[in-house]
Amino acid sequence: CAAQVCHRAFKPTGTPMTELKQIPLYRDELEVLKLCDMEGLFQEEAGERMGISRGTVQRILTSARRKTAEALATGAALIFAEDIP
Repeated sequence: CAAQVCHRAFKPTGTPMTELKQIPLYRDELEVLKLCDMEGLFQEEAGERMGISRGTVQRILTSARRKTAEALATGAALIFAEDIP
């Protein structure tokens, strides 16, 4: 599952998806989280790898971290979405 999303959602166990708030996490947000927070790349390096500016990486990373924190703090589900609407 290297360059693709292996699952469609990440949610608390024991609660049906229909009862959870669903927060979309887009492919670019997941990729930036992976590169910066999991692989430890600097934002500039992540931007080079993705073909986007460091400023864009920063904006995407802020959004992704906020969504992830909200899901963890409130018990919401993260839904892995393909593209930004």
